[in-house]
Amino acid sequence: MPNSQEEWYEVAKGFEEIWNFPNCLGTLDSKHVVMKAPRNKGSLYFNYKGTHSIVLMAIVDAKYKFLYVDVGCNGRISDGGVYANCSLSRALENNMLNMPKPRPLPGESEDAPFVVIADDAFALTSYLLKPFPFKNQPGFNRVFNYNISRARRVVENAFGLISARFRVLRRPLDLPPEKVKKIVLAICSSHNFLPTQKSSAHLYVPNGIFDTENDGNVINGS
Repeated sequence: MPNSQEEWYEVAKGFEEIWNFPNCLGTLDSKHVVMKAPRNKGSLYFNYKGTHSIVLMAIVDAKYKFLYVDVGCNGRISDGGVYANCSLSRALENNMLNMPKPRPLPGESEDAPFVVIADDAFALTSYLLKPFPFKNQPGFNRVFNYNISRARRVVENAFGLISARFRVLRRPLDLPPEKVKKIVLAICSSHNFLPTQKSSAHLYVPNGIFDTENDGNVINGS
């Protein structure tokens, strides 16, 4: 997680330059890590998909790097519930992350806050932004929803990449939740490290791996 306002500005710069979404400090989402039913835990880890899991909640920057991860919450809890009980929620609510002060968006004069973007599973706040609900929105709102969904795709792509590269995530893990948590944390750390190395970057993140766009049409990555 960035420690200074200068580091946060670099994150925001990435979203503005790459995804045309200014004042964005990351995209938030969660992923269920499937495992076999833990012994003597009943339905504690049983999720809405009909499997047993723990939850990986993460914030990702514009270049698919994990800025924050929280792992271990049981799969029964909703995304909103996981977020409400994690350290990130408390830190954002109490302004403990040294986030930059509001500044005008490009071409505007009125200050706008820096935000983390998420989906409908999360509650709207001054620092957590999500799309307008429902499909029948006026034109400006539809454009906004398109732009926020486009920027938010980076967290989905990051989750997709770790599943593709670390194939242990493709099957239910036959391990206790505590060990599953350690594996997921190691995977997230490796995900951030491998693209920084010349010897592994082109293998870990080859061209075409992520979703791209062409004239407004989404081209799914490999």
